[in-house]
Amino acid sequence: MSIWSYANPRKFLDTTAPWVPWLMWLSAAVLAVGLVWGFFFTPEAERFGSSVKIIYLHVPSALMAINAWLMMLVASLIWLIRRHHVSALAARAAAPVGMVMTLIALVTGAIWGQPMWGTWWAWDPRLTAFLILFLFYLGYIALWAAIPDPDSAADLTSVLCLVGSVFAILSRYAVNFWNQGLHQGASLSLDSQENVADVFWLPLLVCMAGFVLLFFALVLLRTGTEIRARRISALRARARRAEPVRA
Repeated sequence: MSIWSYANPRKFLDTTAPWVPWLMWLSAAVLAVGLVWGFFFTPEAERFGSSVKIIYLHVPSALMAINAWLMMLVASLIWLIRRHHVSALAARAAAPVGMVMTLIALVTGAIWGQPMWGTWWAWDPRLTAFLILFLFYLGYIALWAAIPDPDSAADLTSVLCLVGSVFAILSRYAVNFWNQGLHQGASLSLDSQENVADVFWLPLLVCMAGFVLLFFALVLLRTGTEIRARRISALRARARRAEPVRA
């Protein structure tokens, strides 16, 4: 069976709808385990004290903020190349989820930065790239809402998604591109000297898994909602065209 068969809205709904409740419950359980483990059963860090525990929200949300945009990029490319409506609607569905993830990353970063850096905000390369990424999320959502024709909206938002992908990549690798700024390097690394200690690393992995599951659950739920909303709009337009013209 080809993966493109899921471009059929009915098949997509029939396949994904039963999974959404299970993903919701599973993500809630995994997140509960990870957050309780991280916040209540890990020690304070030597240099950071208890503020280090913000990583259990900050790192997973930042991860999903970037990967949500990259998922939108893939869906947008599928729309531009193959004109599958489900892919365009999936990109639209992912945007508010990614925007909230970006906002959580910015807010938790500010909460961590104030005691560590002595300021809530700094024009650090990674922070600035994340702020611009957040603005691209807002612009993407606003552009969908501003254009009444759904195909034209999908075309223009797909182009915007291509441009915004530059900042999604910069948000991930800004520290590597510019060896300056306040933001530390990656919390998870193959280099054992840069990676966080195992006592923090294991619950962090659990939290990241919970955020990934939550993202997929919300995107599937919202994509189904977008498909149904589009179908309702099409039926209403057909009904208006079928109405007799009054003299």
